[in-house]
Amino acid sequence: MELNVKLTTELLDPRNDFVFKRIFGSEDNKDILLAFLNRTFAESGEPPLTEIVLLNPYTDKDAPLDKQSIFDIWAKTTEGQLINVEMQLFNKYDIEKRTLYYWSRRYSSQLQEGQSYKLLKKCVTINILNFTAIANDRYHNVYHLREDHTGLELCEDIEVHVMELSKLDDQSISMEGGLVNWLLFLKSADKSNWEVLKMNEPNLKKAMDTLEFLSLDREARRKYEERQKYLHDEASMIEWATDRGMAKGEQKKAMEIAKNLLALGVEVSVIVKASGLTKDEVESLKSVQ
Repeated sequence: MELNVKLTTELLDPRNDFVFKRIFGSEDNKDILLAFLNRTFAESGEPPLTEIVLLNPYTDKDAPLDKQSIFDIWAKTTEGQLINVEMQLFNKYDIEKRTLYYWSRRYSSQLQEGQSYKLLKKCVTINILNFTAIANDRYHNVYHLREDHTGLELCEDIEVHVMELSKLDDQSISMEGGLVNWLLFLKSADKSNWEVLKMNEPNLKKAMDTLEFLSLDREARRKYEERQKYLHDEASMIEWATDRGMAKGEQKKAMEIAKNLLALGVEVSVIVKASGLTKDEVESLKSVQ
């Protein structure tokens, strides 16, 4: 996909899951996904894939505001292994448990009632996060199920990759190519480093051309803006609910402190200072002692 048109508009953000799926999850761009996956698996010492099948390729029916539309990318290898790639622009919290929950659903969905467990194939989850979730400096963490002391793998069927764009900066560009170049492309729609990234990772050119094409397409931009608004609204609601939950938790803790101090006979004025509650709130607790 060659473009000779000079861009006169701002590039869409490839971290938007709608745009991400248009770039990596369409039949025409299956080679882009394959190149990205091979760079991913190379870092965990696995052999390259030669072919993949898209299980839910992007179609025009994928509406940005439709809850039935799935903007994850589901793929399958020729050996039957399942791969799920998900872009997360905002922190939905409990990402670890959420990851295991969706991994388990994909894994168990392979079997019909009465079928043998031997038919279960490896299931790989790849989470690309626009925030920090893991307390280390690695931008790419890979998890398996292993014995604590010997490192012996219990079963190869579970594999989770967590990539954190927040841990990368322009100094991270690899002159030898590799996964980091793909992640730097995703992190920013700034074209200033594209030439270097393409030189190090030639397969990125088609991904960049696709992003430019989408950015110039009026309908794609409309859908992008709808999805962007939805994602921002969803993030705001999650943040509001989280803050409210924390506030309730803090209030409950303050009440417990006040109750304990009342039981010890501490003066109300002292309890007010220690707990942060008002005098009336502390006084009201006396009746429930």
